[in-house]
Formats: sequence, structure tokens, C-alpha cells
Amino acid sequence: MGELLSIKVSIASRTYPLRITREEHDRVMLAAENINKRIKEYEDNYAVKDKQDLLAMCALQFASEAMGQHKQELKKEELDDLKNDVSHLTLMLDEYLGKEIEVR
Repeated sequence: MGELLSIKVSIASRTYPLRITREEHDRVMLAAENINKRIKEYEDNYAVKDKQDLLAMCALQFASEAMGQHKQELKKEELDDLKNDVSHLTLMLDEYLGKEIEVR
């Protein structure tokens, strides 16, 4: 683990002190920026003004997106596995049919 940096991140007009690695810095700052943008969108489009409610809506949205992305990754893995299984079965059939032709 690298050296820890002390930074302050502002989310929903509140400042949070964090200790993170140098490698995490850009990702954490981008995440905070995305959260603040989403909160601003909710403030502009809905009558919700309570920061706690806005943060809860934001958390729900991000969690929902992450779960959807995870499902897509699983589907891709399942599809890759299925393709491998079909390739394997095709090779087995080709081998079997090749032996059948030799016997005749």
C-alpha cells in the first residue's frame, strides 16, 4: 500500500476528510463530482430539498446502476461459457463423425 494522502471531499455541501492512496485520488474525486452532479439534477427536477433525501435517492440510483452493470457482466461471462461449451461439443461431434466415416 502506498503513502496515504489527506484530502477533503465535498458532497452535498458537507466536507469529509479522507485518507486515501495516491492511486485512489482521481477515482474518489470523480466519484464525489458525480454524486454532486446527480444531487444537483435531483434538486433541479424534483421538489425534494432535504439533503438526506437527495443523498438517499442518489445512493439508490448508483446502487441500481451498479447492479445492472454487474448483471450484464455475468451475462457476458455466461455467454462466453456457453460459446466454449458449444465449441467443445462441435469438436466432439466432428471427432465422432470422423470415426463413423472411417468405419464405413
